[in-house]
Amino acid sequence: MDSTLNAAAATAAGETTALKSSQSLDDLIEEHILPRLDPEFLEYFANTQARAAAQSGEGPSYPSIQDVRAHPEQYRAPCALDTAGYPGVTDLACPSQDGSSIPVRIYHPDGVTHGTGPFPVHLNFHGGGFVLGDLETEATLCLNMREAGVVVVDVDYRLCPENTWGKCIQDGWDVLRWVRESASQLNINPTSVSIGGISAGGHICLVLQHMARDAGIPLKLCMASVTPATRGLSYTYYTDSPFPSFHEFHRGPVLPWARIKYFGRLCMPPEKLPELQNLWPSWWFEPLEAPNWHNLCDTFIRTAEVDPLRDEGEAYAMKLVAGGNKVTLKRYLGCPHTFMYIDSMKRKHEYDRDAIVALRTAHGLG
Repeated sequence: MDSTLNAAAATAAGETTALKSSQSLDDLIEEHILPRLDPEFLEYFANTQARAAAQSGEGPSYPSIQDVRAHPEQYRAPCALDTAGYPGVTDLACPSQDGSSIPVRIYHPDGVTHGTGPFPVHLNFHGGGFVLGDLETEATLCLNMREAGVVVVDVDYRLCPENTWGKCIQDGWDVLRWVRESASQLNINPTSVSIGGISAGGHICLVLQHMARDAGIPLKLCMASVTPATRGLSYTYYTDSPFPSFHEFHRGPVLPWARIKYFGRLCMPPEKLPELQNLWPSWWFEPLEAPNWHNLCDTFIRTAEVDPLRDEGEAYAMKLVAGGNKVTLKRYLGCPHTFMYIDSMKRKHEYDRDAIVALRTAHGLG
């Protein structure tokens, strides 16, 4: 293997793509995984393999949380963007039930194209393993989603380890209620609300989906992507998972088992797990264990084919179906975890278009 894809990947792609590579891809990606990956992801991965290889190592290869907090610019998602001050973008703060303040960034759609409102509203919860992420992480995705003609509220929920896991869900709940109560200030329609998130953020919105149903708060849509079951953060080893994809891709190029354990040590260290389990309902850790699957809002579940969390997200969708709910499930072939952060992939742009269509349909915008 030199500066081109190996034969298996080239065959899968139907072409040979030139790569800037100091190491061969088959040194970095396991043989059974490589042919299944989208060639555009492979090119991206080869061009950034020094960082990717470091993130695929065992624990010592990961930076300390102190370093991450001191130099956040070095660890941002590839799609991150500082949109503060952009036209139609406003920063506000939502009061939390425990006296804290939750930063939110509000994206209003263009008035020339979409009218003067009031608009439907969509709450976004970013990914990052409950440890990483801020209002820059998914800003480009929020800019895209407002093109549906909805106001997008991006939520900077509290992260671990500085905060106890579960505060993220409380923050999500507080923002959901605050948005509905602040309809006039935000120029939104409080009866047309949707929620969504990626990875850890997807987990948050799945829990909120059940909480909203129980509280009588109607939601138009829950749009969750590459969603984990948080119980995996407390596994001793990857074989503890009952899901085949967790085993098959435990050494995948984006979210390997070592990365999951890194997040787990920061969110749910073994010595604190009993305390955490006493603080929150058990199904908050594992939404698949939620006690009631009836009368939930419409749901759009999106998974990535080459993702250890794929089967968990699809199992959640099947539980919704069994509960009599309306569900759309889409698996993006050839894609790893958080592929939607990579602008050079056509599948990422397909993901963006799917989000706009889903939001317009859910909110009755045509």
